[in-house]
Amino acid sequence: MNAPLRLKPRLSHLRPGKPLAALCLGSSLLMAGSAHAGFLDWLKPKPDTYTQTRYPIVFGHGLYGFDKLLGIDYWYGIPNELRRSGATVYTTEVAEVNSTELRGEQLLEQVEEIVAISGKDKVNLIGHSHGGPTIRYVAGVRPDLVASVTTIAGVNKGSALADFLNTIPKDSPQFSIILTLGESLGKVIHLLSGSQANHVQDGVAALGAMTTEGSARFNQRFPDGIPDTACGEGAYSVAGVNYYSWSGASPSTNILDLSDLITKTSALTFPKGVATDGLVGSCSSHLGQVIRDNYRMNHLDEINQLLGLTSLLETDPVTVYRQHANRLKLTGL
Repeated sequence: MNAPLRLKPRLSHLRPGKPLAALCLGSSLLMAGSAHAGFLDWLKPKPDTYTQTRYPIVFGHGLYGFDKLLGIDYWYGIPNELRRSGATVYTTEVAEVNSTELRGEQLLEQVEEIVAISGKDKVNLIGHSHGGPTIRYVAGVRPDLVASVTTIAGVNKGSALADFLNTIPKDSPQFSIILTLGESLGKVIHLLSGSQANHVQDGVAALGAMTTEGSARFNQRFPDGIPDTACGEGAYSVAGVNYYSWSGASPSTNILDLSDLITKTSALTFPKGVATDGLVGSCSSHLGQVIRDNYRMNHLDEINQLLGLTSLLETDPVTVYRQHANRLKLTGL
Protein backbone atom coordinates (compact mmCIF):
# COMPACT_ATOMS: atom_id res chain seq x y z
CA MET A 1 0.00 0.00 0.00
CA ASN A 2 1.37 3.41 -0.94
CA ALA A 3 2.14 5.85 1.84
CA PRO A 4 -0.19 8.87 1.99
CA LEU A 5 1.01 11.78 -0.10
CA ARG A 6 2.33 14.65 1.99
CA LEU A 7 2.23 18.14 0.47
CA LYS A 8 5.03 20.50 1.36
CA PRO A 9 3.94 24.10 1.95
CA ARG A 10 4.82 26.44 -0.94
CA LEU A 11 6.05 29.82 0.21
CA SER A 12 7.31 31.22 -3.13
CA HIS A 13 4.01 32.92 -3.97
CA LEU A 14 4.30 35.27 -1.01
CA ARG A 15 5.76 38.62 -1.93
CA PRO A 16 6.74 41.52 0.29
CA GLY A 17 3.94 43.95 0.86
CA LYS A 18 0.64 44.23 2.68
CA PRO A 19 -0.38 40.59 2.38
CA LEU A 20 2.81 39.52 4.12
CA ALA A 21 2.40 42.21 6.74
CA ALA A 22 -1.16 41.11 7.34
CA LEU A 23 0.00 37.54 7.74
CA CYS A 24 2.65 38.58 10.26
CA LEU A 25 0.10 40.63 12.19
CA GLY A 26 -2.31 37.70 12.22
CA SER A 27 0.39 35.33 13.40
CA SER A 28 1.34 37.73 16.19
CA LEU A 29 -2.26 37.98 17.33
CA LEU A 30 -2.62 34.19 17.19
CA MET A 31 0.50 33.70 19.32
CA ALA A 32 -0.66 36.35 21.77
CA GLY A 33 -4.03 34.65 21.99
CA SER A 34 -2.39 31.29 22.59
CA ALA A 35 -0.20 32.77 25.31
CA HIS A 36 -3.27 34.37 26.87
CA ALA A 37 -5.14 31.07 26.77
CA GLY A 38 -2.18 29.34 28.37
CA PHE A 39 -2.17 31.93 31.13
CA LEU A 40 -5.88 31.36 31.75
CA ASP A 41 -5.30 27.60 31.84
CA TRP A 42 -2.70 28.20 34.52
CA LEU A 43 -5.32 30.05 36.56
CA LYS A 44 -7.80 27.18 36.35
CA PRO A 45 -7.97 24.97 39.45
CA LYS A 46 -6.12 21.70 39.05
CA PRO A 47 -8.14 18.45 39.17
CA ASP A 48 -8.45 16.96 42.65
CA THR A 49 -6.41 13.74 42.61
CA TYR A 50 -5.94 13.36 46.37
CA THR A 51 -7.50 9.87 46.45
CA GLN A 52 -6.48 8.73 42.96
CA THR A 53 -4.92 5.38 43.75
CA ARG A 54 -3.09 3.29 41.18
CA TYR A 55 -5.46 0.35 41.68
CA PRO A 56 -9.25 0.42 42.19
CA ILE A 57 -10.62 0.51 45.72
CA VAL A 58 -13.04 -2.34 46.46
CA PHE A 59 -15.27 -2.24 49.55
CA GLY A 60 -16.47 -5.38 51.35
CA HIS A 61 -19.31 -5.05 53.89
CA GLY A 62 -19.71 -6.76 57.24
CA LEU A 63 -22.36 -8.94 58.87
CA TYR A 64 -25.88 -7.83 57.82
CA GLY A 65 -24.23 -5.59 55.25
CA PHE A 66 -25.36 -4.54 51.79
CA ASP A 67 -24.49 -2.33 48.85
CA LYS A 68 -27.58 -0.11 49.03
CA LEU A 69 -30.62 -0.53 51.26
CA LEU A 70 -33.69 1.48 50.25
CA GLY A 71 -31.36 3.87 48.43
CA ILE A 72 -28.97 4.29 51.37
CA ASP A 73 -25.32 3.28 51.02
CA TYR A 74 -23.77 0.92 53.57
CA TRP A 75 -20.60 3.02 53.20
CA TYR A 76 -22.57 6.23 53.70
CA GLY A 77 -21.19 8.97 51.44
CA ILE A 78 -17.70 7.43 51.36
CA PRO A 79 -17.40 5.94 47.83
CA ASN A 80 -18.67 9.11 46.13
CA GLU A 81 -16.30 11.29 48.12
CA LEU A 82 -13.35 9.13 47.10
CA ARG A 83 -14.48 9.18 43.47
CA ARG A 84 -14.72 12.97 43.59
CA SER A 85 -11.00 13.12 44.28
CA GLY A 86 -9.98 10.71 41.55
CA ALA A 87 -10.40 7.21 42.98
CA THR A 88 -11.99 4.35 41.09
CA VAL A 89 -14.31 2.70 43.61
CA TYR A 90 -16.42 -0.46 43.59
CA THR A 91 -18.81 -1.65 46.31
CA THR A 92 -19.51 -5.37 46.53
CA GLU A 93 -22.20 -7.57 48.01
CA VAL A 94 -21.82 -10.99 49.63
CA ALA A 95 -24.01 -13.16 51.86
CA GLU A 96 -25.36 -11.11 54.75
CA VAL A 97 -25.03 -13.98 57.26
CA ASN A 98 -22.64 -16.85 56.57
CA SER A 99 -19.11 -18.17 56.99
CA THR A 100 -15.99 -16.21 56.08
CA GLU A 101 -14.98 -18.77 53.48
CA LEU A 102 -18.31 -18.68 51.64
CA ARG A 103 -18.40 -14.89 51.71
CA GLY A 104 -14.78 -14.83 50.58
CA GLU A 105 -15.50 -17.01 47.54
CA GLN A 106 -18.40 -14.73 46.59
CA LEU A 107 -16.18 -11.68 46.92
CA LEU A 108 -13.40 -13.31 44.90
CA GLU A 109 -15.74 -13.74 41.94
CA GLN A 110 -16.52 -10.02 42.04
CA VAL A 111 -12.85 -9.07 42.38
CA GLU A 112 -12.03 -11.13 39.29
CA GLU A 113 -14.79 -9.31 37.44
CA ILE A 114 -13.57 -5.90 38.63
CA VAL A 115 -10.03 -6.69 37.48
CA ALA A 116 -11.39 -7.58 34.04
CA ILE A 117 -13.59 -4.48 33.83
CA SER A 118 -11.06 -1.97 35.16
CA GLY A 119 -8.10 -3.20 33.14
CA LYS A 120 -6.01 -3.15 36.31
CA ASP A 121 -4.36 -6.35 37.49
CA LYS A 122 -4.91 -5.72 41.19
CA VAL A 123 -7.30 -4.02 43.64
CA ASN A 124 -7.12 -2.36 47.07
CA LEU A 125 -9.51 -4.21 49.38
CA ILE A 126 -11.20 -2.46 52.31
CA GLY A 127 -13.43 -4.50 54.62
CA HIS A 128 -15.51 -3.57 57.67
CA SER A 129 -16.28 -5.92 60.58
CA HIS A 130 -16.81 -9.46 59.17
CA GLY A 131 -15.75 -7.92 55.87
CA GLY A 132 -12.23 -7.86 57.34
CA PRO A 133 -11.68 -11.64 57.39
CA THR A 134 -13.66 -11.84 54.14
CA ILE A 135 -11.18 -9.68 52.22
CA ARG A 136 -8.29 -11.44 53.94
CA TYR A 137 -9.60 -14.69 52.48
CA VAL A 138 -9.41 -13.22 48.97
CA ALA A 139 -5.85 -12.00 49.58
CA GLY A 140 -4.92 -15.41 50.99
CA VAL A 141 -6.11 -17.45 48.02
CA ARG A 142 -5.34 -14.92 45.26
CA PRO A 143 -2.59 -12.54 46.42
CA ASP A 144 -1.80 -11.84 42.77
CA LEU A 145 -5.08 -9.90 42.51
CA VAL A 146 -4.60 -7.81 45.66
CA ALA A 147 -2.41 -4.74 46.19
CA SER A 148 -3.52 -4.01 49.75
CA VAL A 149 -5.86 -5.18 52.49
CA THR A 150 -7.36 -2.73 54.98
CA THR A 151 -9.62 -3.97 57.76
CA ILE A 152 -11.82 -1.52 59.63
CA ALA A 153 -12.86 -2.91 63.01
CA GLY A 154 -12.15 -6.28 61.42
CA VAL A 155 -13.03 -9.36 63.46
CA ASN A 156 -9.46 -10.53 63.07
CA LYS A 157 -9.13 -12.27 66.44
CA GLY A 158 -12.79 -12.76 67.25
CA SER A 159 -15.45 -10.84 69.16
CA ALA A 160 -16.48 -11.12 72.82
CA LEU A 161 -20.09 -10.71 71.70
CA ALA A 162 -19.79 -13.77 69.45
CA ASP A 163 -18.15 -15.69 72.29
CA PHE A 164 -21.04 -14.75 74.60
CA LEU A 165 -23.69 -15.87 72.10
CA ASN A 166 -21.76 -19.08 71.49
CA THR A 167 -22.12 -20.05 75.17
CA ILE A 168 -25.88 -20.44 74.74
CA PRO A 169 -26.64 -24.16 74.26
CA LYS A 170 -27.36 -24.87 70.58
CA ASP A 171 -30.35 -27.07 71.47
CA SER A 172 -31.96 -24.45 73.72
CA PRO A 173 -35.10 -22.46 72.84
CA GLN A 174 -33.13 -19.26 73.40
CA PHE A 175 -30.54 -20.12 70.78
CA SER A 176 -33.24 -21.23 68.36
CA ILE A 177 -34.98 -17.86 68.71
CA ILE A 178 -31.74 -15.92 68.29
CA LEU A 179 -30.80 -17.99 65.25
CA THR A 180 -34.21 -17.56 63.62
CA LEU A 181 -34.23 -13.81 64.24
CA GLY A 182 -30.67 -13.44 63.01
CA GLU A 183 -31.20 -15.32 59.77
CA SER A 184 -34.56 -13.63 59.19
CA LEU A 185 -32.91 -10.22 59.51
CA GLY A 186 -30.38 -11.29 56.89
CA LYS A 187 -33.20 -12.31 54.55
CA VAL A 188 -35.03 -9.00 55.07
CA ILE A 189 -31.88 -6.99 54.35
CA HIS A 190 -31.27 -9.12 51.27
CA LEU A 191 -34.81 -8.46 50.03
CA LEU A 192 -34.82 -4.73 50.74
CA SER A 193 -31.41 -4.25 49.14
CA GLY A 194 -32.85 -5.49 45.86
CA SER A 195 -30.08 -8.05 45.47
CA GLN A 196 -30.41 -10.47 42.57
CA ALA A 197 -27.90 -12.91 44.08
CA ASN A 198 -29.05 -16.16 45.65
CA HIS A 199 -27.60 -15.75 49.13
CA VAL A 200 -28.09 -18.45 51.75
CA GLN A 201 -28.27 -17.24 55.36
CA ASP A 202 -26.44 -19.43 57.89
CA GLY A 203 -26.35 -17.98 61.37
CA VAL A 204 -24.42 -20.87 62.93
CA ALA A 205 -21.64 -20.54 60.34
CA ALA A 206 -21.46 -16.76 60.79
CA LEU A 207 -21.35 -17.00 64.58
CA GLY A 208 -18.67 -19.69 64.51
CA ALA A 209 -16.52 -17.57 62.19
CA MET A 210 -16.50 -14.61 64.56
CA THR A 211 -15.76 -16.34 67.85
CA THR A 212 -12.26 -16.23 69.26
CA GLU A 213 -11.85 -19.95 68.58
CA GLY A 214 -13.23 -19.73 65.03
CA SER A 215 -11.02 -16.74 64.24
CA ALA A 216 -7.97 -18.59 65.54
CA ARG A 217 -8.66 -21.50 63.17
CA PHE A 218 -9.09 -19.08 60.27
CA ASN A 219 -5.85 -17.30 61.19
CA GLN A 220 -3.94 -20.57 61.07
CA ARG A 221 -4.93 -20.86 57.41
CA PHE A 222 -4.53 -17.17 56.64
CA PRO A 223 -1.93 -15.70 59.02
CA ASP A 224 -0.74 -12.81 56.82
CA GLY A 225 -0.76 -9.54 58.75
CA ILE A 226 -1.96 -11.08 62.03
CA PRO A 227 0.07 -9.86 65.06
CA ASP A 228 2.00 -12.43 67.05
CA THR A 229 1.21 -10.59 70.28
CA ALA A 230 -2.17 -9.86 71.83
CA CYS A 231 -2.24 -6.19 70.87
CA GLY A 232 0.68 -5.58 68.56
CA GLU A 233 1.13 -5.07 64.85
CA GLY A 234 1.49 -7.71 62.18
CA ALA A 235 3.64 -7.88 59.08
CA TYR A 236 3.16 -4.78 56.95
CA SER A 237 3.62 -6.62 53.67
CA VAL A 238 3.33 -10.31 52.74
CA ALA A 239 3.48 -11.85 49.25
CA GLY A 240 3.28 -8.40 47.69
CA VAL A 241 0.15 -7.42 49.64
CA ASN A 242 0.24 -4.46 52.06
CA TYR A 243 -1.79 -4.83 55.27
CA TYR A 244 -3.44 -2.02 57.27
CA SER A 245 -6.09 -1.67 59.96
CA TRP A 246 -7.91 0.88 62.07
CA SER A 247 -10.89 0.93 64.43
CA GLY A 248 -12.92 2.90 66.91
CA ALA A 249 -13.07 2.51 70.69
CA SER A 250 -16.23 4.32 71.80
CA PRO A 251 -19.52 2.39 71.98
CA SER A 252 -21.47 5.64 72.41
CA THR A 253 -20.66 8.81 70.46
CA ASN A 254 -23.78 10.81 69.56
CA ILE A 255 -26.93 11.25 71.63
CA LEU A 256 -29.01 11.49 68.43
CA ASP A 257 -27.65 8.24 67.01
CA LEU A 258 -30.02 5.32 67.70
CA SER A 259 -27.27 2.84 66.81
CA ASP A 260 -25.54 3.84 70.04
CA LEU A 261 -28.19 1.82 71.89
CA ILE A 262 -27.05 -1.31 70.06
CA THR A 263 -23.33 -0.79 70.57
CA LYS A 264 -23.69 0.31 74.20
CA THR A 265 -25.66 -2.85 74.97
CA SER A 266 -23.35 -5.21 73.09
CA ALA A 267 -20.32 -3.62 74.77
CA LEU A 268 -21.55 -5.12 78.06
CA THR A 269 -20.44 -8.56 76.83
CA PHE A 270 -16.79 -7.44 76.76
CA PRO A 271 -14.54 -7.78 79.83
CA LYS A 272 -14.26 -4.63 81.91
CA GLY A 273 -11.50 -2.34 80.74
CA VAL A 274 -11.30 -3.76 77.21
CA ALA A 275 -11.38 -1.03 74.58
CA THR A 276 -14.14 -1.73 72.06
CA ASP A 277 -16.35 -0.02 69.50
CA GLY A 278 -19.23 -2.03 70.95
CA LEU A 279 -18.92 -5.09 68.71
CA VAL A 280 -15.19 -5.62 68.14
CA GLY A 281 -12.33 -5.13 70.58
CA SER A 282 -9.62 -2.66 69.55
CA CYS A 283 -6.80 -5.20 69.92
CA SER A 284 -8.79 -7.85 68.07
CA SER A 285 -9.03 -5.48 65.09
CA HIS A 286 -5.24 -5.20 64.68
CA LEU A 287 -3.81 -6.27 61.34
CA GLY A 288 -0.55 -5.28 59.67
CA GLN A 289 0.17 -1.58 60.12
CA VAL A 290 -2.26 -0.23 62.72
CA ILE A 291 -3.21 3.29 61.65
CA ARG A 292 -5.12 3.89 64.87
CA ASP A 293 -7.30 1.80 67.18
CA ASN A 294 -8.96 4.40 69.39
CA TYR A 295 -11.02 6.68 67.17
CA ARG A 296 -14.01 8.11 69.00
CA MET A 297 -16.33 5.96 66.89
CA ASN A 298 -18.67 3.06 67.47
CA HIS A 299 -18.99 0.10 65.12
CA LEU A 300 -21.36 1.92 62.76
CA ASP A 301 -19.62 5.30 62.95
CA GLU A 302 -16.71 3.58 61.21
CA ILE A 303 -18.81 3.42 58.02
CA ASN A 304 -20.31 6.88 58.61
CA GLN A 305 -23.61 5.49 59.85
CA LEU A 306 -26.24 6.17 61.09
CA LEU A 307 -26.67 8.58 58.14
CA GLY A 308 -23.56 10.50 59.13
CA LEU A 309 -24.50 10.93 62.81
CA THR A 310 -21.05 10.55 64.33
CA SER A 311 -19.10 12.23 67.10
CA LEU A 312 -18.55 15.97 66.78
CA LEU A 313 -15.37 15.55 68.81
CA GLU A 314 -13.64 13.24 66.33
CA THR A 315 -12.38 13.40 62.77
CA ASP A 316 -15.16 12.89 60.25
CA PRO A 317 -15.06 9.20 59.15
CA VAL A 318 -15.14 10.26 55.50
CA THR A 319 -11.93 12.22 56.09
CA VAL A 320 -10.29 9.11 57.56
CA TYR A 321 -11.10 7.19 54.37
CA ARG A 322 -9.78 10.04 52.23
CA GLN A 323 -6.54 10.09 54.19
CA HIS A 324 -6.14 6.36 53.82
CA ALA A 325 -6.77 6.46 50.08
CA ASN A 326 -4.09 9.11 49.85
CA ARG A 327 -1.81 6.88 51.91
CA LEU A 328 -2.32 4.08 49.40
CA LYS A 329 -1.69 6.52 46.56
CA LEU A 330 1.59 7.75 48.02
CA THR A 331 2.68 4.14 48.56
CA GLY A 332 2.18 3.50 44.87
CA LEU A 333 -0.93 1.40 45.37
